[in-house]
Amino acid sequence: MALDKEFKEIPGTIVFDAEQSRRGYWLNQFCMSLMKAENRAKFKADERAYLDGWKLTEEQKQAVLDRDLNRMMALGGNIYFLSKIGATDGKSFQQMAGSMTGMSEQEYRDMMIRGGRKIDGNRRIGEDGDAQRPRKD
Repeated sequence: MALDKEFKEIPGTIVFDAEQSRRGYWLNQFCMSLMKAENRAKFKADERAYLDGWKLTEEQKQAVLDRDLNRMMALGGNIYFLSKIGATDGKSFQQMAGSMTGMSEQEYRDMMIRGGRKIDGNRRIGEDGDAQRPRKD
């Protein structure tokens, strides 16, 4: 049973807590298996068959096949484990982060060099800002 967590009101934030850890256990174990060259080769040869050897949910498997990192994180993936998928695909962490924001690698790099995203309107759900649900004033 999920606890009421105040941090869920922070837009775009998934906190990897005990609940997320349990949810993503097998997803993260699959990712760690990619540290071995022979497992990377098996995965690249037939991704679906390799995934079917793990106790992942169908939704987790599809997120991996789609390389949807945001969805994988929502389904319990930890970004440090998920980075093994990116490495298997020859992607840098910066390329992965860019894909998670809808930016190119260069756009993401430039934004970070400028100091990152502005926090205005992005601190809590209900504040004004593009990433927020409309206020109920």
